[in-house]
Amino acid sequence: MRKFRPVLVAAATALAALALGSGTASAATGDVTVFETEFQPLTHYENPEGCHKLPLGAHVLTNNTDAPVKIYSDPFCMTPSLTVEPGYGSHVAPGSGSFSA
Repeated sequence: MRKFRPVLVAAATALAALALGSGTASAATGDVTVFETEFQPLTHYENPEGCHKLPLGAHVLTNNTDAPVKIYSDPFCMTPSLTVEPGYGSHVAPGSGSFSA
């Protein structure tokens, strides 16, 4: 059994590397639209990828992409999130929130 241990460790390491490497995310197709006030134009994030800080006065986020979007209460996408499915929207708290796609 000791002769096989290095082989098993190498095989497990290779499988873990393949699993982690295959999980690369691609950008969501479509756009995320953010409404602030009636006096400001809508903010669009086309094919968003990664973490995006929401505008200071953000009020409503609409997910018009083909993938779920996560909304966070911090500007760095680090806190627990709320998932907004494609074709849906959500109110967002004004301040320093963010979203990721």
